[in-house]
Amino acid sequence: MVDLPVILQIVGYQNSGKTTAMYEVIQRLSLKGQKVVTIKHHGHGGKPDIAEGKDSARHVEGGALASLIEGEGRVLLHAEQSEWTLKEQIHLLLALSPDIVLIEGHKHEGYPKAVLLRDESDFHLLDELDNIKVVYCFLEDLAYKLPEQLAYPVVSSRVELYNWIEDYVLATKSSS
Repeated sequence: MVDLPVILQIVGYQNSGKTTAMYEVIQRLSLKGQKVVTIKHHGHGGKPDIAEGKDSARHVEGGALASLIEGEGRVLLHAEQSEWTLKEQIHLLLALSPDIVLIEGHKHEGYPKAVLLRDESDFHLLDELDNIKVVYCFLEDLAYKLPEQLAYPVVSSRVELYNWIEDYVLATKSSS
């Protein structure tokens, strides 16, 4: 039986620190020998940029569902369909046998998540999102404005957030 990876989303609005958190957590987990794969939601509208005019782009333009390029150990996959669900994206990455799938964005999906809050205008996310495991407050005094009886920890420093995520992922992996 194949072990399923730990899945954790890091969510929040633009400029909440998601990409920085992803980078730091990826580094930490990789240094501990964990195989980490990531998914990033391209939430700025439109399709992600590709190298137009290259062979792989031409293959897809010609009607191929997908084109995979490999060179010196690097693989690039270009695939087109009307929409890719998060579940489909995760399924594609499972071929790499990861220990951990970190997802930046896709905030309304149901996977366990770390929610990053910039300011009080983001508080509504705590009512709208499910499966919240930890909350990070970008501004330290923001944590004092949250309700006292939350079902998850609230951290107000980046290091605390990175430590919490690392501990959560490794503990979840060891218990599965």
